[in-house]
Amino acid sequence: MRALTDIASHTPLWVWPLFAWIVWQGVQALRERTQTLRRALIVPAIFFVLGLRRLLVWQDHPLPPLVWLVAASAFAALAWTHGPRILSVDRTRGAIVRPGSATPLLRNVGVFVLQYAVAATSAMRLDPNAFGMLASYAVSGATAGYFAGWALALVRLYRRAPSAVLQTN
Repeated sequence: MRALTDIASHTPLWVWPLFAWIVWQGVQALRERTQTLRRALIVPAIFFVLGLRRLLVWQDHPLPPLVWLVAASAFAALAWTHGPRILSVDRTRGAIVRPGSATPLLRNVGVFVLQYAVAATSAMRLDPNAFGMLASYAVSGATAGYFAGWALALVRLYRRAPSAVLQTN
């Protein structure tokens, strides 16, 4: 129990409001909703940056960035093919209607927890072997790749969908 309180007490303060906001966004996603395309891209942008951060602290060994790139490519392809769904588009307002789903809540909280675990493990230097380091690069690459692929798929859907005038709520 002491280890958990130590981890929580050494967590930067900005992490907790970010986590609360991600949960709140996931709860909002449980219902059908209308939002601007720009707003729909905020969560993917945050997770992309979180995934990219690990690559930016890369040292001189060529394997970690390769692992990151392979994971990013695989998960970008996954998100591109199985990514977002939209019900309709209103290009005059730059808005989309998205169906309600538990997937964003579960996915985003899961990814946040994985990223948190990777950061905590790295900070505590619990795993001095290469496997732990490579796993952290794989998780970060998968995160960045998935959310980049998801965002690109959303923009593609937005551009290809026939435009309809949406009713304001």
